[in-house]
Amino acid sequence: MHEHGSLLADPRLWVGVAFTIFFLIFGGRAWNATTKMLDGRAAGIRNELEEASRLRRDAEAMLAEATARREAALQDAQAMLTQARAEAQRVAEAARADAATAATRREQLAMDRIAAAEKAAVTDVRLAAADIAARAAEQVIRTGLSAETDAHLIDRAIQGLPAALRAA
Repeated sequence: MHEHGSLLADPRLWVGVAFTIFFLIFGGRAWNATTKMLDGRAAGIRNELEEASRLRRDAEAMLAEATARREAALQDAQAMLTQARAEAQRVAEAARADAATAATRREQLAMDRIAAAEKAAVTDVRLAAADIAARAAEQVIRTGLSAETDAHLIDRAIQGLPAALRAA
């Protein structure tokens, strides 16, 4: 240091005094400005944290809602699938029943047609037999019957008529 000089001549003293005066004059203002700035920043961070917390709660609520909707949709889909399977089974059973009914109806129709064809064939055979018998009778009558034989045949036919009518 300096040799025994006055304390007032020491520049460190004056720097300290100037710093103290500066700090006393401007320190309160600087402190207030600094704390105000830090308080504002803390309030901003607090607001951001509250906003982040609110957004997180909203996101969690949305996630829970989406999960609930997903579960409901899965249950609806399962119910629809079950209902569709039951409907398909019911339609298949109805189709089987309809097919069986249609087959029975076709079989009955075929049986009716066969019976009608048999009846028509029997009728045709009877008509053909009657026609042949009539022609044969006509030819026999032309060639070999006399008036006496004719009268005898007519009498016999008239006597056999009541029995023939009862048989028919």
